[in-house]
Amino acid sequence: MRLGRLALAASALLLATTASVPTGAPLSRAERHVALSSGAAQPHHTASGPDVGRAAHEVPFGAFVGSWDSYIPQIAKMARWLNGADMQVGHTYLAGNNWKDIEGEPAMLGLWTQWRQADPQRGLVLGVPMLAPSEGNLADREVTRLLARADRGEFDSHFLQLARRLVALGGGDTVLTLGWEMNGITYTHRCKPDPAAWKAYWRRIVTVMRSAPGQHFKFDFAPTRGLDAIPWTRCYPGDDVVDIIGMDSYDQPAGATFDDYVSEPYGLQDQVEFAAKHGKQVSYPEWGLFRNGDNPEFVRRMVEWMRTHDTAYQTVTDYCPHGFWECNRNPRASAVFKQLMSGSKGAGPLTGSGGATAGARPTPAPWPKPTAKPGERPGERPSGWLPGWPGSGHGVPGTRLDPWLGGPRPSAAPSGR
Repeated sequence: MRLGRLALAASALLLATTASVPTGAPLSRAERHVALSSGAAQPHHTASGPDVGRAAHEVPFGAFVGSWDSYIPQIAKMARWLNGADMQVGHTYLAGNNWKDIEGEPAMLGLWTQWRQADPQRGLVLGVPMLAPSEGNLADREVTRLLARADRGEFDSHFLQLARRLVALGGGDTVLTLGWEMNGITYTHRCKPDPAAWKAYWRRIVTVMRSAPGQHFKFDFAPTRGLDAIPWTRCYPGDDVVDIIGMDSYDQPAGATFDDYVSEPYGLQDQVEFAAKHGKQVSYPEWGLFRNGDNPEFVRRMVEWMRTHDTAYQTVTDYCPHGFWECNRNPRASAVFKQLMSGSKGAGPLTGSGGATAGARPTPAPWPKPTAKPGERPGERPSGWLPGWPGSGHGVPGTRLDPWLGGPRPSAAPSGR
């Protein structure tokens, strides 16, 4: 859920509670059972549900602090606010205004992948729209037409270009939240207009991107929590083209409790059971406060949930009204988040299916090695210049990284923190 979507939130919420599903009415328990058990997981209330709990453990974490590369400095500032916590995960999005956006802007991708390469324990999560324009308010019939064109291969070249760029820049192990929140109504890449075509298109994109030599991408299937416009199980494209089963989970609707989020149809419990039956880890690419205001209990329970399940990574959405550091509207929840995450040493590198690292990390293009100054850790500061990526002709000489990667670090977080 990004800033451009907030204006649609109220209508989306209303639709999520009233939208028609295949029967034209909310799913009964029996229908829910069929949807989740047809090649999927049993609902959590059945005796045959898998064992999904884990001993409490650290999870690779980060925050969405902004999409463009100018937001990269905010990660280090937020980490200092958290008393030196190891924020291992960077999270950004491709804009999706047009197909050129979906191919990835080389300078922006280069700066994010250089941040990732500065520490081998870091991971980059990239939201990739499946159709352009991503937020074009297109009618369902227009989405259906685009999906038909997509399934004929008309858009393959854009995803191949993106894959090649990421690999060339050293981002061949990026986690891709492809077509995120597909079960909702906000994005053009929504699933409901034609689930069969949508699943075929997802499979096509993954096949195209995996054809890029040197790639080790992880594809994260990340619906919104709950029913929304369509059961997300109807959009699941298959185990062979999914590495992680994510879920965007905000504190809504108003008056709901965390227990409701666990037990609701297609909620948190159904997610972890579905993932366990399919041999996948779970993730939470977007989460945060929303309809219930400054709610520290949601924060406490959400962090506990992520730490006691097989979670590959989590990234909080840190702008208002959702977040804790960049947003000053949630002082009580912010204090709880800071208490829980302060000084966290993080975990191992991001993993893929079934908790196993999804392939060896690709060898990145060589960067000029910086010389450490007295008092610095060797390798702490990446090179001050971003070289052109190999063989592309798309180098960006003169793009200076010093302001956030090699320059003096601010001594304090923004005022009021």
